[in-house]
Amino acid sequence: MFKITSIGEILLDVYPDFKRLGGAPFNFIYHIKKLIGKANFISSVGNDPEGKELLNILKKNDFNTDTIFIDNDHPTGKVLVTLDENKTPQFKMSSTSCFDFLQLTEKAKQVIDESDLIYFGTFTSRSEVSRNTIQSILNKPNKKYFCDLNLRHNFYTIDFIEQALISSNVLKINEEEFYKLQNIFGFPADIENAIQDLISKYKIDLIALTMGEVGSKLFTSMDYHFYQQEKIEVVDTLGAGDAFSAILCLGYLNNFQLEKINLNANHFAAEICKINGAIPESDKLYLTFSQIFNNKLKD
Repeated sequence: MFKITSIGEILLDVYPDFKRLGGAPFNFIYHIKKLIGKANFISSVGNDPEGKELLNILKKNDFNTDTIFIDNDHPTGKVLVTLDENKTPQFKMSSTSCFDFLQLTEKAKQVIDESDLIYFGTFTSRSEVSRNTIQSILNKPNKKYFCDLNLRHNFYTIDFIEQALISSNVLKINEEEFYKLQNIFGFPADIENAIQDLISKYKIDLIALTMGEVGSKLFTSMDYHFYQQEKIEVVDTLGAGDAFSAILCLGYLNNFQLEKINLNANHFAAEICKINGAIPESDKLYLTFSQIFNNKLKD
């Protein structure tokens, strides 16, 4: 079984009338855990009631919390979430939070050494401390790296983006993020040519370009696949990209064909769009999708 580790923020998504667990790195690894039964998460929480609540939830879901740094000086992260008329989340982020000061526990360092693949994003890197922590684990031998750029609110640096691209075996971006990359690095206007330039320049194995309700495109240096998403009744799109990433990651590690990865990643993301928040309250949603990978493990 693959050893997959995610590093980054865990926080509370606070809606007007309820709250949910959030943070792209957590959403991603939660899905991985439910799909294949094993996963590691490296993050931080504040020494406050919200932090204790998050630790209890992690323990309840059988995560090893020895990899979670307890920050006595900074609060647990929160994001105020509202939905626009298209059910697309709008965020108001708390200013300074514990994930801006992420440190590696001794157990976290051990887990990184033992990992086959490490997932990271750019949002956690908005602060220099956390950025340095993430950079310290990149480019280790015999490891794969999955990057979800999350270029929001200018919480990133060009230097870190380039370091992320250099390190990545798998890259997931949405259309908005693609156009930001295009402006920063001067890639060709044509999307397909620009993606191939990214693959060639940074030696990336697989790039996913997600396009919301339209669907997604997957690219390798030798192959391409477009999946057109079917119309669904959307409740909340929060976390759909993280759900897509989880299937994308597992499909990549299992050497699935692009068509199979794209189909299942879109179907899983669509199911997340049918619920409130990024994390299902019931594990029933995972049954169909986990069989895809459990059957592979039995082959």
